[in-house]
Amino acid sequence: MKKNILFLLITISTSLLSQNKYAKEFSFVNDNDLYSSASRDRYYTNGMFFMYKYLGENNSSTIEKKIFEFQLGHHMYTPYKALVYNINEHDRPFAGYLFGSFGINRAYKNNTIFNTSIQLGVIGPSAFGKELQKVIHDMYGFEEAIGWEHQIKDAIGINFQADYNKHLVADSSNHFDITWINNAKFGSIYTDITTGFYTRLSFEPLQKIINSIAFNTAINNESTSFVRAVESFFFIKPFITYAFYDATLQGSIFTDNNPVTGEIVNLRYGFEIGYKFTVNRFNFGYIVNYQTKKSEGLKYPSGNTYGTIQLNYQFN
Repeated sequence: MKKNILFLLITISTSLLSQNKYAKEFSFVNDNDLYSSASRDRYYTNGMFFMYKYLGENNSSTIEKKIFEFQLGHHMYTPYKALVYNINEHDRPFAGYLFGSFGINRAYKNNTIFNTSIQLGVIGPSAFGKELQKVIHDMYGFEEAIGWEHQIKDAIGINFQADYNKHLVADSSNHFDITWINNAKFGSIYTDITTGFYTRLSFEPLQKIINSIAFNTAINNESTSFVRAVESFFFIKPFITYAFYDATLQGSIFTDNNPVTGEIVNLRYGFEIGYKFTVNRFNFGYIVNYQTKKSEGLKYPSGNTYGTIQLNYQFN
């Protein structure tokens, strides 16, 4: 009897929490290959992102939400291992990219999303990739990385990004759905296009993509027709990318004579598979990511796997 009462109280509490509206969100996302393998430390080895989002004024009759986003991010790349003494053994360059960005995310009432953003940053020693990797290795008790003296040279980075996501289909019970996802980047760091599908599977009815943690659209205020909902779902996201340019691999268009560069692989495939859920004001996620090789001549040409840990907190 006591267990039944406790379960009922938890259920009521969760239901009440789900009726709240929170218009702001802080997020922390960390990519690292150690989250998918304790022995793997190569290629795209770490990404760290801090994000702040809030609902902006919306005067459009077709847009449900207009979300403004500020982000501070860092990408880190190494060769096939973090200790490479001989420059001739570098199968891709060491590189760090530090940036800030501002974006506008538009969630339309017809269940589509269109996001645009601009990034400003720096690639090279001024991105502090060497220093950040030392901090991470000290935390885990690993040896200090060797070879950063041959990293990609300093250069200013400016990049533009656009995302278009369209909900395609759901089953009759709304426990399974598929969304078409698209991304394009253009600039002095990355230039590529990506398309794929985001498939969600849940034991509870799914939220619309314009009010879901799957697409970072689950913030609301009195002007929106949604409330914060309890979510818990598995997902898989296969995609294909055509890359035109990658400064972390080829060196910046603003510099020459980089000590180490790589030959870009234009056509790439990959997938993400993971689980996301809400707890009160928090959102959590764990994702395993796989991508085929980005460069020719790699010692591990079968691709790269890494994990992602995501934490979001909503407030007013």
